[in-house]
This record gives sequence, structure tokens and C-alpha cells, in this order.
Amino acid sequence: MELFFYAFAAIISIANPLGTLPIFVGLTSDYSKKERRKTALLTSFNVLVIFLMSFYLGSYLLDFFGISLNSLRIGGGLIIVSSGFALLTGRFNKHKGMDKERVKSDIASRESISLTPLAIPMLAGPGSISLLIGLHQEYTLWNTHYLIIIAIILVCLVIWGMLSASSVIVKYLGASGINAVSRIIGFIVIAIGIEYISTAVVNVVLSIIASV
Repeated sequence: MELFFYAFAAIISIANPLGTLPIFVGLTSDYSKKERRKTALLTSFNVLVIFLMSFYLGSYLLDFFGISLNSLRIGGGLIIVSSGFALLTGRFNKHKGMDKERVKSDIASRESISLTPLAIPMLAGPGSISLLIGLHQEYTLWNTHYLIIIAIILVCLVIWGMLSASSVIVKYLGASGINAVSRIIGFIVIAIGIEYISTAVVNVVLSIIASV
């Protein structure tokens, strides 16, 4: 169960659905309640598909490009750390490429916003994708995959619930409340990224020492 709680906490912290709520409310301001609920459901489903594909197919991409697990951890750790700093400094939306004018012009040409920009890059960004690939490479037994899959599904259910109740949550917490919680989450995300990097560096150093 320790793996389950770790996977759940890590994925939901990096995905940061709370930071997506103001964007979701703004993009769906002209939607009816039914349309908003539908968008929330489709967004969470898209995130689920992306997470599962990343978890199971990501390792094949690593093999194809000849990328080692330690390299993935270092690269993914750097992305995760940068996401954490973006949360701490209040620049999460800019870090995700969510420029207001660019988003408005992009949305005007789309029928649905559930895949982009909500699922990608807001919720299922490179940080969470690299984390899932790393988890698949590190934990190879089926019983560990079972726990991680349950964690992924639970994260997506939380995302669906938070997006469905986004108007209430944003109204209750306010901009300052969301910003405060996001900063706390940012600290956790930075710690996860540094742990990823430090583990990879230690493994590389030990392998060099062993080969000498």
C-alpha cells in the first residue's frame, strides 16, 4: 500500500488539478451546467487514457531511442522541479504555455477543450508522463502495476470531481486560497523531482565505481 499512496500523491501533486480549476472555470464560463459536467468527464477520461498509455507504452519509446532509466529520471526530475518552482512562484499557467491570448485564439478553432488545453498540457504534462514511465520501469511486477493503475484511476476520479465542482471550489477558496495551496503543492513537487534526480545520480555513480 505504500507504493499506492506514493504513486497517488506524486501523480496528483504533479498533475495539480487545483491549479487547473481557474482555467477550467474561465474556459467554460459560457457553458451550461450539463456542458460543464460533460467537459469535466471528457477531460478526466482523456487524462486517464494518456496516463495509461504513458505507463505502458512509454518504456517502448525509451528502448526505441536508447534512453536509460537513470537518464529519464534526471530529465523527468528536472521537469518536475521546474513545475514545482512554477507553482511556488505563481507562474504555473505560463509554465504550461497557457498564455491567455494564445489560448483564446486556439479555443476559437476547436469544438472541444477537453483534450487540449485541459488534458494536455494542463493535467497530463511532461512531468506526470515521465513519472509514470519511470514507475513502469522501476516496478515490473504485476501486483505493483495493479496498485499504480488503481492510483491512476483514483487520481482521474479526483480530477473529475474537482472539475465538476470547480465553480464552488474556486468561489470558496478564492484566488488567494488556490495560490496558497498551490505553493504547498509546489514544495512537494520539488521534493519529488529532487528525489528522482538524486536517485538517478547515486545509481550512475555506483555503476561507475563498480566498473572501475
